[in-house]
Amino acid sequence: MPAAILPDLLRPGLRLVFCGTAAGAASAARGAYYAGRGNRFWPILAAAGLTPRRLAPEEFAVLDRWGIGLTDIAKHVSGNDADLPRGALDATDLRRRLRVAKPAMIAFNGKAAAAAALGRPSRGIAFGPQASAPELPPAWVLPSTSGAAGGSWDAAHWMALGRWFHEGET
Repeated sequence: MPAAILPDLLRPGLRLVFCGTAAGAASAARGAYYAGRGNRFWPILAAAGLTPRRLAPEEFAVLDRWGIGLTDIAKHVSGNDADLPRGALDATDLRRRLRVAKPAMIAFNGKAAAAAALGRPSRGIAFGPQASAPELPPAWVLPSTSGAAGGSWDAAHWMALGRWFHEGET
């Protein structure tokens, strides 16, 4: 099997793992998650209080300091969702990786990753917390931070996730 485009940021004890579809072209080229110009991921993490400041994409590895991890459902390809090869979205491999890490919550960055992992069509998935799914931690579906998905952008769902995240802190 080819090497992963981006390394997983997964370990036991994480409260939250963000799961995207696949690394975009800019992310693959820079070796950093959510590195595309116009991607809202790093600004919304800070705005939602999930990080204490806006991080640069190349700083992704420090997220685990705050109990946050990163992965993609397609680890061995990169590009826009519409251009990914058939069969690239590997829900079985995602479940295997999550069984090892055992995060408290998985948050899907966009409906495409959620649909593949949850085994449901994206049109039937609402943003927000989801009903439990076999072999997955509790899930939350968020509007994609990709600049290409601007039509579905709504920061309110990200802010609600930030509130959930801080409710468990003591």
